[in-house]
This record gives sequence, structure tokens and C-alpha cells, in this order.
Amino acid sequence: MNEYPVNSLDDDDSAGWSAIDASLASLYGEQKPQHMGPLINYRLGGPDPLDGISAYYRAHPVPHWHYVTFGLSELYEKVQEDEQLSGYGFELTFRLRAIEGATEAPKWVFSMLQNLARYVFKTGNVFRPGEWMTANGPIALGTATRICSIAMTRDPELPALETPNGHLEFIQVVGLTLEEESAAKLWSPQHVLDTFLPRMPLWITDLERGSLMDDPALAAQMKAGMERDGSGNGFMYTEVLGVEQHKRLLRAPLTEVTLGARQVDELCSLLPLRIPFGRPFTLAGRDWQLQLEPGEACSVTMRDGSVAITMTPACAQDFARTMRPQAGRYQLDLLPTVSWIVQQTSICDADGNIVTTIG
Repeated sequence: MNEYPVNSLDDDDSAGWSAIDASLASLYGEQKPQHMGPLINYRLGGPDPLDGISAYYRAHPVPHWHYVTFGLSELYEKVQEDEQLSGYGFELTFRLRAIEGATEAPKWVFSMLQNLARYVFKTGNVFRPGEWMTANGPIALGTATRICSIAMTRDPELPALETPNGHLEFIQVVGLTLEEESAAKLWSPQHVLDTFLPRMPLWITDLERGSLMDDPALAAQMKAGMERDGSGNGFMYTEVLGVEQHKRLLRAPLTEVTLGARQVDELCSLLPLRIPFGRPFTLAGRDWQLQLEPGEACSVTMRDGSVAITMTPACAQDFARTMRPQAGRYQLDLLPTVSWIVQQTSICDADGNIVTTIG
């Protein structure tokens, strides 16, 4: 990506771009942002899907850079059939605490936002407020930061827009530590971010900070919220999920469910915050889906490509007490027709190298 002046992008047909610029002008007036864009446009075969990313400097409430993308919405003529939405219906923003004395916005953020946009363009999956994503390492590669995850929320200062090409909102990417990510999964990303806001103004990401979960008072506040509200996380994808069913003479069939150790640890925490609240949970793999559903009695139902296991609140607690993130075979007293097989889980870096093994 190369830097070029924003005004070199002016175009009579860039109504979507102009709408975003007008929204930013209400915050930053005549400030000229630092802007990065691709040498070769994505539509002409370039590798970067965003047409540009602007970074504005802010001194308050703490010095930081405010990045805004251009390209997830329709910047020029209307192309998509959906008249209500502009492109994917959003643009991304990110706020990074500025290093004292620095005069240039860190370039790694431009690459990170392009990578997030690349994921959207490749999969068609859009980001929504209240979602989270693991970065599988520091969000700023080559640094010792503890920020290794992200959550999504609405930008606190940029309201949604009605542009000539349709509706769009600004979704802010917020950096979290792994401990904070765990809390977001167990409760809800938005609840966690709202709790952090007094300590993280405007949800500015600070690469040098520790985990806010290290504060006992804040951790207790989060725990109380989880116990009150349960978990808003109802879905998880895993590489390790297998199901086999074996007939038995004069007894109900035995269903064997194979899980990865990493997912077992997460399920032990999540199920008591889902099933007792009347909320199902889906664990999806490449070939199978495991649907864990609340009910008045424990049961197993095989479906095409999926298995539904109905659990009572007591059964969910039995799962949390019995299962361990260690390789082996486990049996629940309240669900004797299911045998749980746990396999080791390997976590790899971006190059495919194993960095740690669980179980």
C-alpha cells in the first residue's frame, strides 16, 4: 500500500466516499488525515480489497489515532441489488493509543484492516457489533503486546449513515487480551466492552497495557454479570468433532462424541451459562454439528450430519464437573448413553507451526 493525498481520490461519482468524508468532517473539521491506499485497485486485480484507509490524530481523551476504512461499503456507483444496504453495510474503524512524540500513524494497522476486509470479501461473512475474533498471536506482529484478540462494537462517535448507495454503520475493532476474550465468550463481547469503557475511553486499544481482568474488582463485576445474564455465545467452530453411534443388545445405542481438548475447556465454562438459561449451544465441525439443547430430560437424537443432545441444567453442571481438557474417555452420570472422547489440540501460528498443545 502506498500513501496518497485524499483529495486525489475526488470523483464526481464517489457519493459513498463523500458521505463518509462528511461524517468524519463533523469530528475532525479541516484536519487532513494520513491516508493509505493500494497501488493497484482490487477491481483491477490488486491484492488489497479496501480502496483506502484514513488515520486521524486525536489528543483527547488520550492521544490516539482513529483509523477509518473505505471500501466495505459502495463508494462509487450503486452496484449491489440490495437497495437498503451500501455494499456490506459497514466500514471498520480502529483507535490506537499514540506513542508520545510520534507523528505518523503506525502502518501495521493499515495491514490489519486490509486483512479483516480480505476475510469479508473472501467469505461473504460480515462483522457485526458484539462479535469477537482470535488473532492467533499479537495483533501487532513482532511485538510483545498482550493484545491477541479483537471484539466488534459500534464506533462511539460515528453514527450510522444513510448514503445515496444505502445504509452503513461504522464498526470499531477493539483489541483484547486472551483473558478478556475468554470473558467476552463467557458473557458477551458487548457487555465486556461496556464494563471496560470507564477504563478504556472510546475503546482505544493500548498495546502496552496489561489485562483488565487482573483487577479483582473488575473481575468480580464480570463474574456477577455472567451469573446474572448467562452467556450470549451460542456457537463455536472446531477442527476436532466426530460422532459415531453403536447399537447395543437390549440397551439404547451408545453415541461416541470426539472433541478437542481446547473445546472441552471452553464447553465446561459455557454450558452452565447457556443450558440453565434455556439457551442452546452449537459446536460445528467440518463434517458434524453437535447441538446441545436445554430440556426437561436428557436424550440423544441423531440427525443427518448432526447429533442433538438434550441436557437438563443438572446435566450441564455434570458435564462441567466431569470433563477435563485432557486426552481420554469420559462418561456423565446423567447421560449414560453418550461417551465423550477427548483428543489433544494443537494450536498453530500463521505459518502452520505448532506453538502449544492442549491435553
